[in-house]
Amino acid sequence: MAKVIVIGGGPAGMMAAITAAEKHKVTLIEKNDKLGKKLFITGKGRCNVTNGKDIGEFFDYIPGNSQFLYSSLYTFTNENVMNFFEKLGVKLKVERGDRVFPESDKSSDIIRALEKELIKKNVEILLNSEVEEIIENNKEISSVKLKNDKIIKGDYFIMTTGGISYPQTGSTGDGYKFAKKLGHCIIDLKPSLVPLEIEDSWVKDLQGLSLKNVELSIKNSKGKTIYSEFGEMLFTHFGISGPIVLSASRFVKEKESFHAIINLKPALNEEELDKRIQKDFAKYINKDFKNSLEDLLPKKLIDIIIKLSNIPENKKVNSITKEERKNLVNLLHNLTLKVKGLRPIAEAIVTSGGVCVKEVDPSTMKSKIINNLYFAGEVLDVDAYTGGYNIQIAFSTGYLAGTMVGEK
Repeated sequence: MAKVIVIGGGPAGMMAAITAAEKHKVTLIEKNDKLGKKLFITGKGRCNVTNGKDIGEFFDYIPGNSQFLYSSLYTFTNENVMNFFEKLGVKLKVERGDRVFPESDKSSDIIRALEKELIKKNVEILLNSEVEEIIENNKEISSVKLKNDKIIKGDYFIMTTGGISYPQTGSTGDGYKFAKKLGHCIIDLKPSLVPLEIEDSWVKDLQGLSLKNVELSIKNSKGKTIYSEFGEMLFTHFGISGPIVLSASRFVKEKESFHAIINLKPALNEEELDKRIQKDFAKYINKDFKNSLEDLLPKKLIDIIIKLSNIPENKKVNSITKEERKNLVNLLHNLTLKVKGLRPIAEAIVTSGGVCVKEVDPSTMKSKIINNLYFAGEVLDVDAYTGGYNIQIAFSTGYLAGTMVGEK
């Protein structure tokens, strides 16, 4: 029986350890005082474990090296993940956008189920144990040295150290340093699934305002739309956040110019929206313009729209011209914000970039450089949109690495 060392106790590491323990003696090393620290805060503490869409659709939601993930996602699908947790006694539910959560809305239930399975499979768990060095000779790892100078020997090693987002959870990029020292190429690390900072000063006045069923588009300096999605978003003190904004951030590059365009009424075309406004204007015909938009917009947004429309707030509704109304329609369909940049990578949900996937066998997760090393999870240069896809990638790659470890 071979000895397998798994470095990192997040979702990929726990799944890798559980599956590797079917055939091998496994030690799971985690530098925090508990397992799954980042998993605990995902989905606002509810843990969006996967997505209920057909597995074939997943690749449309993975902008970061989706083809590399074919083997892992089809080997351990979202159905497999759901069945895995249901068998462990965690009841699941599917919400809007096919997001899958524990019925209890508690991420701790997911972590507890994984911990129980690790114990059941006799996995040795070393907490508060930080790997300081990986000892390698002639393209093979012999052992790892911990910060307390303890040496742990193994036959095979699975690196599941995560990225550099949310460093307070222990994701401080250790795996990148180790992989680079072992000869692997690290693709530039960038924040992904991160809020956007906005230059327009009026955005601060909308802090806390949440918008549902809007369309967000990102345009580059040439005016080309590079991203567009319907859903929810949120205004913050620095800019915008929320599910569709986080996904949009994947396409915003530093040192380039971008605009975010919000369609506040995507369900209505220009003609339909104009008719809707005319209906509201007829209702408030003798009122000031500022008092005519309450049926159409959230209260917090009205003052901003009035300022941007260039229609005087005290102008009587019955004297608003057709041209002014047309401009208002255009504004509601194209509320344009100048993107200042991305929030820091420490605030990102996932890291874009990582261990170059060309140096990893996609059918086994084995390193093509080091004979007895495997990778899984966010340490790899793979990333997806928000919606349960990233955790699915962690489980799938972890499962595949754990299954294939030690196989010739």
